[in-house]
Amino acid sequence: MEVPQAEAVYVRAQAKYIRSSARKSRLVADHIRGKSVDEARSLLAHSPRTIAGDWSKLLESAVANAVHNNGLDPDNLFVFSINADEGPTLKRFRPRAMGRATKIRKRTSHLTIVLGTKE
Repeated sequence: MEVPQAEAVYVRAQAKYIRSSARKSRLVADHIRGKSVDEARSLLAHSPRTIAGDWSKLLESAVANAVHNNGLDPDNLFVFSINADEGPTLKRFRPRAMGRATKIRKRTSHLTIVLGTKE
């Protein structure tokens, strides 16, 4: 007699138009990929980068989604997938010497985190 396997459940949270470049966001995302939720919280709390605050907020949102919408236990969750994609770039100009102007690109990113259950 086979024991029925519990199907893995995945919960997603997304933050769009975050005012940080995707490259900077990926540096922090690489640290918490595959970690448990408690370990990810600890790493984000002690990270010196500003974007870690946005990742932390998004992680808490994903955990709240898992608990409220799916009734999952937060102790059994881990970071299954994490992405930082480029968002639209705000283009601005800065005046320079001799009547010139240079472009300033204010980059944004879309952050996505997917939590899975441990089996």
